[in-house]
Amino acid sequence: MVFWANWVALAVVAGAFSYPPARRSDQTDTYFGEKVADPYRWLEDADSPETRAWVKAENALTFAYLDKIPQREPIRRRLTALYQYERFAAPLTVHGRYFYTHNSGLQNQNVYFVQDSLGAKPRLLIDPNTLSEDGTAAVDGFTVNRDASLVAYAVAQAGSDWSTWKIRDIATAQDRADTLQWTKFSTIAWTADGAGLYYARFPEPRPGADLTQASENQKVYFHKLGENQAQDRLVYERPDRKKLMFAPQITEDG
Repeated sequence: MVFWANWVALAVVAGAFSYPPARRSDQTDTYFGEKVADPYRWLEDADSPETRAWVKAENALTFAYLDKIPQREPIRRRLTALYQYERFAAPLTVHGRYFYTHNSGLQNQNVYFVQDSLGAKPRLLIDPNTLSEDGTAAVDGFTVNRDASLVAYAVAQAGSDWSTWKIRDIATAQDRADTLQWTKFSTIAWTADGAGLYYARFPEPRPGADLTQASENQKVYFHKLGENQAQDRLVYERPDRKKLMFAPQITEDG
């Protein structure tokens, strides 16, 4: 009720705020013969100097109000105390090795550990908190090969659907050179011998359109370890059904 009362108060006095002006462009699109205006299309470019300046001004206005709410800091302290506890995820077992995630309490992202046996000492495998300065890089895919020597893991930046897959040697916790870009909503299927993997990716977006281009024409590729992604072999596509997406799998017998 406290939050609700404050937001009602904000709505009541909203007319007293001086909101940052948002430029209206002459952008229009034609759909089925009808012109549709989209004057704020420029705001879809989240990284442009103009958009960044507008967001900064909006945030300054918003937090100038929020920071004056007396209940805000006590609520922050209480939520921080509730979240500050150690937690683990259920382990994954592959070829005698055990993989799990751990969070000490207030870490932005869970940390990946591996044990070579049940009695072995846990080893740090991947710490997503070190993958970006602001801690917003997240591991959103994690697939171990059959002999548990390598793991393919996908990294998404700041909540983006786009992921970049890397290959890490489990014994050394070091990445190989292999990098797979322009993937989202994709699973990884290792070959039985671990020499390569199948995955699905989209065509590389036009420059500046990676956040706006439609997710269409996903294709399945095979990547052989040690090769550049440009050499990956196209395995399957459906140009007649451009909205289809794929999840490759390998049978138990390979």
